[in-house]
Amino acid sequence: MKRILTTLLIVTFCCLAHASIPPLLPMPQKSAFTGKYVKADMPVNEKIVSHIDGAIFQDEAYHIHITSKGVNIEATTQCGLYWARQTMAQLKTDKKGKQLLPLCEITDWPAFRIRGYMHDIGRSYIPMDELKAEIAMLSRFKINTFHWHLTENQAWRLESKLYPQLNAPANMERSKGKFYTLAEARDLVEFCRQHHVLLIPEIDMPGHSAAFERTFGFGMQTAEGTRIMKDIIAEVCDALDVPYLHIGTDEVQFTNPQFVPEMVAFVRSKGKKVISWNPGWNYKKGEIDMTQLWSYRGKAQPGIPAIDCRFHYANHFDNYADLVALFNSRIYNQPMGSDDLAGCIIAFWNDRYIDNTRQLLDENNFYPYMLTLAERAWRGGGRGYFNGKTTLLWNDEPEQKAEFAEFENRMLWHKQHTLKGQPFAYERQADVEWRITDAFPNDGNLQMSFPPEEHLAAVGTPATDVKSYEYNGNTYNSRTITGNGIYLRHVWGTLVPEFYKAPKENSTAYATRWIYSKKPCTAHLYLETYNYSRSESDLPPRAGTWDYKGSRAWINGNEIMPPVWTNTHTERTNELPLRNENCVSRPPVDIRLNKGWNKLVLKLPVGKFQAKETRLVKWMFSATVVMP
Repeated sequence: MKRILTTLLIVTFCCLAHASIPPLLPMPQKSAFTGKYVKADMPVNEKIVSHIDGAIFQDEAYHIHITSKGVNIEATTQCGLYWARQTMAQLKTDKKGKQLLPLCEITDWPAFRIRGYMHDIGRSYIPMDELKAEIAMLSRFKINTFHWHLTENQAWRLESKLYPQLNAPANMERSKGKFYTLAEARDLVEFCRQHHVLLIPEIDMPGHSAAFERTFGFGMQTAEGTRIMKDIIAEVCDALDVPYLHIGTDEVQFTNPQFVPEMVAFVRSKGKKVISWNPGWNYKKGEIDMTQLWSYRGKAQPGIPAIDCRFHYANHFDNYADLVALFNSRIYNQPMGSDDLAGCIIAFWNDRYIDNTRQLLDENNFYPYMLTLAERAWRGGGRGYFNGKTTLLWNDEPEQKAEFAEFENRMLWHKQHTLKGQPFAYERQADVEWRITDAFPNDGNLQMSFPPEEHLAAVGTPATDVKSYEYNGNTYNSRTITGNGIYLRHVWGTLVPEFYKAPKENSTAYATRWIYSKKPCTAHLYLETYNYSRSESDLPPRAGTWDYKGSRAWINGNEIMPPVWTNTHTERTNELPLRNENCVSRPPVDIRLNKGWNKLVLKLPVGKFQAKETRLVKWMFSATVVMP
């Protein structure tokens, strides 16, 4: 029997760092490295076996043993062999112009069987070449599911030869005339199969179907609508060799109680299993094959496999704080999958029209979030579930911070190498410290000044800086927190806890970061005090302001002025694309740093937690300093 490896994660990484091996992502479940190398052109022997010793889940498990005589790879399936090859590719290192492999032994398997992402193609068309590039790239990190949301109110993006009028430009509201032919869809299915990625097409019904109604003049739940939907389902099921069809069923009033059960039965009659959103139609065990949970209201049901998507809507995420929460959080608060818990999908919704794919990927922080999910969904574990102190990098949680910093090192290595040239709007944050005050009461006056504004200049050092303030007979203290992005109050309110345990309306906070420079220089600052969701109709800031909350910023006492906003409209709409509202979509602000310590101060007021200009009042900031 093979020796079962029990090397801990932290020991594994130390071995990797010592041996100068490119950081593995996701980190294998069990591994041991000697620190010695062999040439990478060693003979490789691959073998399918019935069982991998030491692996908890067998379906995708593999075992790699690299010795001075060669490489032996065993797996229980062809999929397992494919994942082993991805690990082998990451193990290769260049040393003095020679390709080398480390002498090591790895036993690996995924904690969850669904590890994926969803693109909202119905609202924002993404070219086929881009979809393939993402699938190929992410499969290198063992992401194995692509959820293809093909139909929406705005457009029907999958060709129908039976009803070509569905794809007519006149029946689309965005990217008119852009859709995928059935031949292209079949080709994508095959492309996914080659990369061992499960493609889940979604035909949303009976809601999110205005494109259907514009085409036919009636809804899906009518008798004629039901007949047409069966024709379309038959066409899709015959064309696409996939095991599942997602039928939506969310956010709709059901007027025909037989519609959903009839559609499920019909899809099953075509040899496919059915996935549905939860909340959506209310199913009992046996009435659906899998549910996809969305929002805090989504609840897994015994006997029905579930995909966790509850807090995983990246269209609302910022580029930093939410990534910390995603990394720390378990999937559906469980350390590993089960028959009833399949895994996790990150959703990238685009209610707001986006006409620039690169901007869509940058603002949704696509690759950083997918690499974070790749790590968590493969390895399992985690420290919470978007709760407690797991949503930020608290300085009194050293083990949690160390775990994140170790992962961040690996992720940034892949940014510079594997993903070089790809959209990757993320910089190191595990060593960035802020000091944030208790919130001062501003009584609704967002321009009101408080004692921290008397200490804007860089006088002294971080150690000697003022840490508490007296105001109106009360003492206001401050606490330290780590990260480039900090929520004072989360986009979902107190549902997800952040810096303030009980944030109050009409408050003003101050955040201070000290920056050391060895010599005078100009650094780049990416600053935002409101992250614009890609699914909201929020208005751009007024000219000369950072946001609608009255936020301000200073470096060494000199005010940092906001950019000139490209959008200037004054009526909320989802049909005008975001331009430079988010900091990753505009040039950075140049800030002048002195030799020695420099003081960056942010004033962060908030009024009511509801506003007419923005649907979601985000009390937060993101400030990334990139040194020359």
